[in-house]
Amino acid sequence: MGTHRRKQVICAGHICLDITPAAATEVKYDDISEYLSPGSLVPVREAEIHIGGSVGNTGSAMKKLGADVRMMGKIGDDEFGKLIMDRVNDSMGCSGMITAKGIPTSYSVILAVPGIDRVILHNSGANDTFAMSDIDLDAVRDACLFHFGYPTLMKEFYQNDGRDLVRMFRAVKNLGAATSADMALISEDSAAARADWETIIREAVPYIDIFAPSAEELAFLINRPRYYEWKRKADGRDVTTVISEKDIHPLAEKLLGWGAKVILIKCGAAGLYLRTAEKENLRRIGGDLGEYMTEWADIEHFELCYKPRRVVSGTGAGDTCIAAFLCAVLEGCSWMEAVQLAAATGASCVEEYDTLSGIKPFAVLRDKIAHGWEKQKI
Repeated sequence: MGTHRRKQVICAGHICLDITPAAATEVKYDDISEYLSPGSLVPVREAEIHIGGSVGNTGSAMKKLGADVRMMGKIGDDEFGKLIMDRVNDSMGCSGMITAKGIPTSYSVILAVPGIDRVILHNSGANDTFAMSDIDLDAVRDACLFHFGYPTLMKEFYQNDGRDLVRMFRAVKNLGAATSADMALISEDSAAARADWETIIREAVPYIDIFAPSAEELAFLINRPRYYEWKRKADGRDVTTVISEKDIHPLAEKLLGWGAKVILIKCGAAGLYLRTAEKENLRRIGGDLGEYMTEWADIEHFELCYKPRRVVSGTGAGDTCIAAFLCAVLEGCSWMEAVQLAAATGASCVEEYDTLSGIKPFAVLRDKIAHGWEKQKI
């Protein structure tokens, strides 16, 4: 088992309020137009309201799994901001949240339609003003792990070829913490999509110890022709239904060539792909984790997802996978158990409408796995 002196985790980056109306039907649809059409009234059940974004989802999930978490994000001084602060203070105690006057709080309306991947209506709000200068580096000095989520949805971190993103990760690494990051898929006609993401990630990834994007996000950011090829093959379905390990391998190799250390690629209902660098590169991981993680050297592994009891919503499933993986790393788990616990947590998450209700303690997941929890067939 690995050991480390500092245990606090900082989850920084994108935070929003998630509003998820529960569908009033169990009928599964093949196309969103069958469920939503102009002029129609669509019955729904009560709405779930939770803090979301990477900070809300991954931070809260890590807290539920037993980590000592501090949040860093920016909200507005409006009603949505007050709702977020109430929930942060109730569940997380002391936080590093910033309230900005006159700026709207980010929010998402998440439509979880049976049989169809969720549709998210999103306003970035205060996230677009969150910058390197908002990071409390004094707090980072006491942290074992610094996790940053969704720079693809945060203007200050993708403009100027990601200068602030690179500066931030370099500064955190210099303070000795381990670093991790994940992304979010962006609209193809947005300002973020026009940023030079290949340059941004190439410059940032040497300072990121654990990089955990989804396959779709990663292809869009560093190999857009491959992304469009996947989209054509999927023909309206989830992209992860048409890709395999051999499709992901070249993307991971590209990241390793840029200096990546641990790469965890989320592949939706199919599972998780893990790729790691050689021993000497892993030894550079911060947070007193480097020596223990040399045991992870030169791994390439695809972990099939466990079969959920039911599928209600994919909201937050990727973020909870990351939360479980990071908690497993902090516990000193083997790489195999870390990806198993991550896959098991994602499968548990989709059984509920919200991000956190389905999360189970590691002891429960270990018991289910030990008793032959069935995996998805792909």
